[in-house]
Amino acid sequence: MDLRHLRYFVAIAEERSFTRAAERLWIAQPGLSTQIRRLEGELGVQLFERHTRGVDLTDAGELFLERARVTIAAAEAARATGHDLKAGLVGSIRLGLAAGTAWQRAPDLLAGFERDRPDIELTVVESYGGTLLRDLRDSRLDAVLVPSIFGAVDLFALRVDRVPWVVLAGESHRLGATDGPVSADELRAERFVVTGHRDGAAYDRAVAETLAGLGITAELQRGGSGPALFSSVAAGEALALTTSGSGGPGIIARRLDPTHTVDFALLWRDETPSPALDGFIEAARALAASAAEPRLGRRLARIA
Repeated sequence: MDLRHLRYFVAIAEERSFTRAAERLWIAQPGLSTQIRRLEGELGVQLFERHTRGVDLTDAGELFLERARVTIAAAEAARATGHDLKAGLVGSIRLGLAAGTAWQRAPDLLAGFERDRPDIELTVVESYGGTLLRDLRDSRLDAVLVPSIFGAVDLFALRVDRVPWVVLAGESHRLGATDGPVSADELRAERFVVTGHRDGAAYDRAVAETLAGLGITAELQRGGSGPALFSSVAAGEALALTTSGSGGPGIIARRLDPTHTVDFALLWRDETPSPALDGFIEAARALAASAAEPRLGRRLARIA
């Protein structure tokens, strides 16, 4: 028995006629009759009562019609799933975001993608950049949205934006009492929070290099783990550099003067990404193109 036999049976049941069913199915009536006799023989029951005006379903035929329709519908749903998978309309994506820094438009990207493709399951993981890259290479993540400093020659990249560094200060700190840009002179003799973790080394190095570019030799101190990274900043005991514009409750964000920036990129490992991930890449490309200062590569490139 195959789906073709079920479709033949349903057509005859609905038309109540072998002749009309054959016309509907675009097959010869003798061939249709032969297929139904084979189906009845396989089931061991009679499905139709044949008479001069056409056919009627037997009790067994009524029961089989219900089940045949369910089976055909399930097969069509399965086929549609295959089409949707190929079109990138269903599936799953595991995305990594680096701790300490964030692309400010990432929430817009995620919200827009989930709105446009609601049947794709999107899982977001936040961790140290080194951890994310290891998980990306080990196939535990499909892509990461991180500063371009995390790029590597074995990964594909789409540059999405250039974002300014901001200084985070607790409300009780002298720099948290006002707003506006912060000059380099105001940062001297201050302590700055970094991850202090081997997997956060790229972020820590970027902070040190940015401060050095401002002519500041800063004291770096290890922050808390996970959401507690900037806890000492909230307590007014240290400052931090980030790109997210927010470090949590009780923390003020102020821009650097002169401005220093960080390039952000979407990284992935496969030359031919899954349809779902390919759709996410295109969504990131479109959002980046609409940014005020897009720095978007129009083709896939490897970051050296």
